[in-house]
Amino acid sequence: MEKELQMLAREVETALDEVSDGESLQALRVTYLGRKGKITALIRSVGSLPPEERPRMGQAANRLKKELEGRFERAEERLRREAEARKADAEAVDVTLPGLGFSRGRRHPITSVLNQVIEIFTGFGFSLESGPEVETEYYNFDALNIPADHPARDMQDTLYLEDGRVLRTHTSPVQVRTMEKTRPPLRMICAGKAFRADTADASHSPMFHQLEGLMVDRVVSLADLKGLLEVFARRLFGEETRLRFRPSFFPFTEPSAEVDISCVVCGGKGCGLCSRRGWLEILGAGMVDPEVFRAVGYDPEKWTGLAFGMGIERIAMLKYGIADIRLFYDNDLRFLRQF
Repeated sequence: MEKELQMLAREVETALDEVSDGESLQALRVTYLGRKGKITALIRSVGSLPPEERPRMGQAANRLKKELEGRFERAEERLRREAEARKADAEAVDVTLPGLGFSRGRRHPITSVLNQVIEIFTGFGFSLESGPEVETEYYNFDALNIPADHPARDMQDTLYLEDGRVLRTHTSPVQVRTMEKTRPPLRMICAGKAFRADTADASHSPMFHQLEGLMVDRVVSLADLKGLLEVFARRLFGEETRLRFRPSFFPFTEPSAEVDISCVVCGGKGCGLCSRRGWLEILGAGMVDPEVFRAVGYDPEKWTGLAFGMGIERIAMLKYGIADIRLFYDNDLRFLRQF
């Protein structure tokens, strides 16, 4: 039995030297130290020896078991260190190598133009307000003097949710919400997305951005509106920019006007961009209709107001000479990196 113990010790030592992973080590441990392992079997066989040999051989078998347990622990530690070393080698970073380059991002042209417009009007003392993109019919239409049977709804009465709410077709509902919670005088602008069931083409998109403004005070006139928009146009498009008003119709302003600027390319002489007319339409404006004031609890006999609204995509197209609105949303980096 003593020779068997010695042979078993050499056998385990050779096997541990060759083991290369934790799974193999565990299998080896079961083979020799498990409940049915070789060392366990030898210890159990001590009882079959002559009585005078049992103490000595029992002690020798137990010593071998403890020795092998120690060897297995050392082998496990060796495998752990080797695994950590391999991982460190695989994840090693050569700090002497040059770093990776990162391309600089750019503001989207719509964001850039929107920020410019907001900066101009906040510089005039207008506050920036916001409102929900999913609106009720009341705020989107009724409070703006567009009742259900009004023909002005024909172009906008679209994109409803199942609960009867509508994706806002303009940012004007924010004006109503602001007037409901603010007593005049006030000056505010609102900017954000608007939605209409338009077919996408070179000049239309079902989702677009608007910025609208409102000013309410004791005495506000068309002269104030014209002066305000003239300064705005010159700051955005250049000091040589000229402005003209054309009569128009909006349900929430009276009188109303379409506002044009002198062509940004030809300066008003006539070119392909302005269809030889010398003028480019940029926004709509007018004096707030008394019915809108009544809807929010303002006395139209005491207060007057001006309002204006513009499509940011339209402004960006004119400012940068872009011919197709769809380019803003194609995510083509060749286009976006120009700005």
